[in-house]
Amino acid sequence: ITTTAWPGFLDSWLSRIPLPKWALIAVAVAGAILLLLFLICIIRCCCGKKKPKKKERISLCPISNSTTASLVQPEMEDLERGVEQMRRGKLQYSLEYNFRTQELKVGVKQAVELKAMDSGGTSDPYVTVYLTSDMKKRYETKVYRKTLNPIFNESFTFQVPQAEVPESTLVMQIYDFNRFAKHDIIGEIRLPLASVNLQHVIEQWSELAAASKVEEEQLGEICFSLRYVPSTGKLTVLILEARKLKRMDSHGLSDPFVKVHLILNRKKWKKKKTSVKKNTLSPYFNEVFIFEVPFSQIQNVDVVISVWDHNKVTKNEPIGKLFLGCRATGNQLRHWSDMLSNPRRPLAQWHILQPPDVVDKALGLKSHLKLPLASR
Repeated sequence: ITTTAWPGFLDSWLSRIPLPKWALIAVAVAGAILLLLFLICIIRCCCGKKKPKKKERISLCPISNSTTASLVQPEMEDLERGVEQMRRGKLQYSLEYNFRTQELKVGVKQAVELKAMDSGGTSDPYVTVYLTSDMKKRYETKVYRKTLNPIFNESFTFQVPQAEVPESTLVMQIYDFNRFAKHDIIGEIRLPLASVNLQHVIEQWSELAAASKVEEEQLGEICFSLRYVPSTGKLTVLILEARKLKRMDSHGLSDPFVKVHLILNRKKWKKKKTSVKKNTLSPYFNEVFIFEVPFSQIQNVDVVISVWDHNKVTKNEPIGKLFLGCRATGNQLRHWSDMLSNPRRPLAQWHILQPPDVVDKALGLKSHLKLPLASR
């Protein structure tokens, strides 16, 4: 049985639309395309999610040589730095410690393949040797002209107490000598003595490393107390003790004493000093000094604490200094401010000594003049 109901119905429905037949066909095709795109999007969204991959080892075997080189090839800067370090050379040295006399003997033997520092492709090398625990005592070898393989064969002796050996580092620096300019450092070796077995004589070669920053010389610490009474104008300075002072004598000790200076308006005013403590790097003083400073002048006063090494024959040498006052900074300013904030109360504190020339420069002292306000 056949029927024509559906086509007849479709023709009657299409005849009602006020559009030509070709326009209806175009609309139908566009709709079909849009529907197809919509279905494609749905399929991608639902099925396009990647399953989590298992961790796999990455093999570089299939990668071509050029790609591998590009992955591991260092920067030119790193290459130049590496080459520069390799060209510093080597140094042969020896170490011998005498436990009976507590002396460390350092032998500087020879160097090879040193870095050329001069325009002619050579250097004028010499070696500086010192211990970080006593940087004042430095030795230097002779200068050898126009060579990258000098033979020194020189030895130097340091007085090092056995208890201080683990805290010391031996530094050997090779310089290129310049007559009319600053000497250039070729390289250095830093050897912590704690890492060395000094029970036996040591002789070995070591690669020179790039020079590190110059360490600050450790001058020691000092503890003192400050007390100020505004009503009476009395400033009390109690020098208690010092520790780890810099060694100033040939036998590795010092004869320290302390000076206390009062500076008023950047001019020297009053001073007092402690007794001398013989042969020690950790002296105990417990000596008190009282200065009369009117309350109207306390803001203009600097207190300078300096530690000195006493010498009978030669001039006394300064070990280190520091100053307190409203112009001070750091711990010194804090100690001074605490004293002013707590009248009649003594306040003690440890301070690290600084190089004397640094403190003098910070103080900016004027020429010495006698002031009307004199010590009573």
